[in-house]
Amino acid sequence: MMAGHLYWLAIASQLITGCPSESVNTPGVTDKTGYNLTTPDKVYNLPPSLHEISGITTVDASSVACIQDEHGMVFIYDLNRNSITKQVAFGSDGDYEGIARVNKALYVLRSDEVLTEIVDFTSANSPKNAYDTGIPGKDAEGLCYDPKNNRLLISPKEISSDNPSNQATRHIYGFNLASKTLIKGTVMDFDIKKIEEFAVRNNIKVPMKGKKGEEKVPDINMKISAIGIHPITYRLYAISGPERLLFVFNMNGTIDSMERLDKDLFAQPEGITFMENGDMLISNEGAKGIPTIVRFNYGN
Repeated sequence: MMAGHLYWLAIASQLITGCPSESVNTPGVTDKTGYNLTTPDKVYNLPPSLHEISGITTVDASSVACIQDEHGMVFIYDLNRNSITKQVAFGSDGDYEGIARVNKALYVLRSDEVLTEIVDFTSANSPKNAYDTGIPGKDAEGLCYDPKNNRLLISPKEISSDNPSNQATRHIYGFNLASKTLIKGTVMDFDIKKIEEFAVRNNIKVPMKGKKGEEKVPDINMKISAIGIHPITYRLYAISGPERLLFVFNMNGTIDSMERLDKDLFAQPEGITFMENGDMLISNEGAKGIPTIVRFNYGN
């Protein structure tokens, strides 16, 4: 333990020398993510039907739309009433991982990169369309709406299948909502090595690896399970669920901030969304306990 700690300090000193200092995350204090992630403003305990909650998106000032990764059903959850107020069936059972709202339309992402569009979720008989995105990645999970560019952003959890040898890069893809087709190329590319260096510079606790008796080195896998665009700062927030890491990027893919999430608050973080005022909500699968939505007021 002591050797690992000294390694962190030594590497941080080397990286910071001659460079402008960067802020360090302090427990209990709002950091560059914009939130105090150690003290939620509200925790919503969800019903058993959402035990496998895998994605959320804001509907209005008091409601979110949720999916779970086993059944083709959207659940509208009222945050004020702490209850499900509506259910919208959209397909057969499947591994559904992400959800995004665009006006009255809801888009649901299946892990095999297929998108289902519910044209008007407020209508009892809404048309539904399916799109095979053809994303060159494995196990698509992250989905969010990019209003400035009229597109959906999609993040595979695993490395790109068109270049499986590249273990050190993760990608975000775009889906054009006008043409309903995948945008050529990638929207963002994340260099894991640079992210690990950022973590060391800022003394952020991340997974480490190394043989017994050897110096430990950062070991970030970045298996993205959820993404969301902040409505005020227009930065991309991404969660690596297995590692309980929250990343914040500007829209060219450069990391601005990151923080390790508390396992006592985030049993299995799988979804993220924002209210219009910037409040952030992160959903957690129940795992061995109760599924939750954890809310953090913006700037508190």
